[in-house]
Amino acid sequence: MKTPGVVRFFVLLMWALVIAVPSRAQEQTKEQKRAEAQLRVLHGSVIDKAENPVASSVVYLKNVKSQAVKTYIADDSGNYRFSGLDPNVDYEIHAEHDDLSSPVRTISSFDSRRDIEVTLKLSRKKGAS
Repeated sequence: MKTPGVVRFFVLLMWALVIAVPSRAQEQTKEQKRAEAQLRVLHGSVIDKAENPVASSVVYLKNVKSQAVKTYIADDSGNYRFSGLDPNVDYEIHAEHDDLSSPVRTISSFDSRRDIEVTLKLSRKKGAS
């Protein structure tokens, strides 16, 4: 049979763990929130020469550091959105639709804005310089 002191010790130990675990999880959540607060959002619209929105355009976002490319298909209003972007990385963005493309735009890591808006204008044939 266990002594009351040992039982009391285990009960206190269990309570300490129950209290410690959530506070540890909260600390991680705060760190994650801080990290997320540093991330950037890039959004905008794709338009044609007459400045009409171009639905279903494919927007390409290239991480210049890793060369990874993300794509987004513009909605019915020509809008696109990329979130969770690393503020310490340069990005290149352009749009394509049918045989047209927009000029490549650079999003610099020196740009300190967290919310960046870029309008991409389809104005040239794909592959043209």
